[in-house]
Amino acid sequence: MPQPIIQTENLTFRYTTEEGAAPTVLDGVSLSIRRGEFVAVLGHNGSGKSTLSKHFNAILLPTAGKVYVDGMDTCDEDKLLDIRRRIGMVFQNPDNQIVASVVEEDVAFGPENLGVPSAEIRERVDSALAAVGMSEYARHAPHLLSGGQKQRVAIAGVLAMRPECIVLDEPTAMLDPVGRKEVLDTVKRLNTEAGITVVLITHHMDEAAQADRLIVMHDGHVMADDRPEQVFQNVDGLRSLGLEVPEPVALLYELRQNGVDVPLTALTVDECAGVLKGLLA
Repeated sequence: MPQPIIQTENLTFRYTTEEGAAPTVLDGVSLSIRRGEFVAVLGHNGSGKSTLSKHFNAILLPTAGKVYVDGMDTCDEDKLLDIRRRIGMVFQNPDNQIVASVVEEDVAFGPENLGVPSAEIRERVDSALAAVGMSEYARHAPHLLSGGQKQRVAIAGVLAMRPECIVLDEPTAMLDPVGRKEVLDTVKRLNTEAGITVVLITHHMDEAAQADRLIVMHDGHVMADDRPEQVFQNVDGLRSLGLEVPEPVALLYELRQNGVDVPLTALTVDECAGVLKGLLA
């Protein structure tokens, strides 16, 4: 079996304060993420999902346990640059990641810092902007773009560094529905067409439902790890954690509660409509 791109072993983390160690944020988390997967990590605020994501490229280091990226220990300082070349991070606010006054210059910033030759930087910038559908905005000023467009530029900046995996920490949290769709469509295309491993941290049920695999976090623990259609069938269990399920699942669940024999595996409106159509046929 191929080596996982990311692996955690009994990962435990506590932030330290002036008063000493704070409460445990991650408590014995063990998981593996394989190359080419699209994994969503779902949880309410305070569940530990963003803290977990920051361990994947050594922004944070474990209090106890281990994190490995392509077999490299994130605590090994000599491997830090190699780790960050493999794992790219995209955060909530694209304004915090955009550093230049022209889109293409911003996308070139990462490769320049890696010492990539100029001719290759040009190719990488063009390729990254094309991959996120922003080629026509190469000479635009980022501050004039919409939120969704800015986030796609931020993703392009990460892509230009040629990572094997992109970790997105609630990248749509500050976007309107149009911007959210732009970013999610981009992420899914990068995964399916370019084979890039994607880890999406989110609290949006509809985003989590689009992943190949769903990890549910609660109070620093992994509470579920399976395909979304399997995880979302446990409606009562998720609600006990303060989480909802996608609206199509919620509707079918209510029908089941009222004696209608329907499956809970329809995650989209179209799939739900198909189930209801079958009932009426």
